[in-house]
Amino acid sequence: MSSTKEGGDLESLAESVRNFDGVKRKRAISDLVKRLGDSDRVGSRTIMGFGEDAAVLKIDNDNFVLLAVDGIWGRLLNADPWWAGYCAVLVNVNDIAAMGGTPLAMVNLTSTQKKAICAELGRGMEEGVKKFGVPMVGGHLHPDTSYDALDVGIIGTVKRDSVIFSNGASPGDKVLAGIDLDGRIYPSYNLAWDNTTKRTPAEIRRQLNTMVEIGEKKLATAGKDISNPGTLGTLGMLLESSGVGAIVELNKIPRPDATKKISFEHWLKMYPGTGFVLTVENEKKGAECIKIFKDAGVAASIIGEIDNSKKLKITNGSETATVFDLDKEIITGIKHRV
Repeated sequence: MSSTKEGGDLESLAESVRNFDGVKRKRAISDLVKRLGDSDRVGSRTIMGFGEDAAVLKIDNDNFVLLAVDGIWGRLLNADPWWAGYCAVLVNVNDIAAMGGTPLAMVNLTSTQKKAICAELGRGMEEGVKKFGVPMVGGHLHPDTSYDALDVGIIGTVKRDSVIFSNGASPGDKVLAGIDLDGRIYPSYNLAWDNTTKRTPAEIRRQLNTMVEIGEKKLATAGKDISNPGTLGTLGMLLESSGVGAIVELNKIPRPDATKKISFEHWLKMYPGTGFVLTVENEKKGAECIKIFKDAGVAASIIGEIDNSKKLKITNGSETATVFDLDKEIITGIKHRV
């Protein structure tokens, strides 16, 4: 049996990531997008719609508007409403940053009839607004639902020539991951890596601005923020969007030191507070990205290479396993449309 250096069977690790709920729940996106058809193409402003961390809309010849919305996973909200409110801000700000953009403002849709939960969601969002420096300017409250839910939308801006799309990876590109490792597993929700509550707003702003700098310097061919599918699942979505494959060297993926006592399998499924996967044309541009990340306290390294296989493969240095075969299966089912 093949094994990773972190212990455990390589094929089992691939299967575990492939069948992770954070990955599998993305498949339902395909059905809705098919039914929406070309809705994202109506009018003349859409540069890129379905499949990106944020939609890209033209406002003039030099600037684009970024528009995104995220719903908080029910298991997170049920575990800790305060953390759900905080993360609703975090994940939306990351969606704008992933595109190389700057967030401007947010709105929320809060659904609950439980006053205690509503208060905790509000407190969490308030803390997130203070921490990330992005105002919550409005929203809507459903005070009589039979369920508890929180959704937040965000708007941002990006220069026309600085956008980082998720569909630009090409064979031969290097794969790079940047993750802030200075954190902890959040106590009430073990799929969240909490690096932001301990950091100052200035430190967080500097970390998010890494993607703005990378976009302005045109260093990345593609990028996404690491979200609910985890590091490999998020990379899989990038590969699916770009119509390519990749091979990843597991021992190159940034991870916390052994004192954190997190298994490698667990780490690959976590949502890091600050984490991005990128592709770059060559090692020189990769080194520039690594320096930008490092200067902001984010660990980064080249972890693999893009190929034309349409498979995401992982290797331990001696053997290889396939995590996703995108010729035979989907993650979101969304591919780049010209």
